Amino acid sequence: MVRTPLTPEERERGEQLGRLLRAARGDRSMTAVAAEAGVSAETLRKIETGRAPTPAFFTVAALAGALGLSMDELVGRCVPLPA
Repeated sequence: MVRTPLTPEERERGEQLGRLLRAARGDRSMTAVAAEAGVSAETLRKIETGRAPTPAFFTVAALAGALGLSMDELVGRCVPLPA
């Protein structure tokens, strides 16, 4: 299966998500947060650095739960409002 290239907006949204998760993680280790969310530390690293700009919904939900973030907050801060 060939993936369609991401648009610049999709890449920016993924980078914003990564920044938000990194900020929410604070001083907690990447390994501890990833383990609590049930994902690998490498997955979290890729999301935080923007190398995985379109993570699976359930991965994002698990990370949000581990970090005490609501999905509404993440969506509100990562999806631009229509003009």
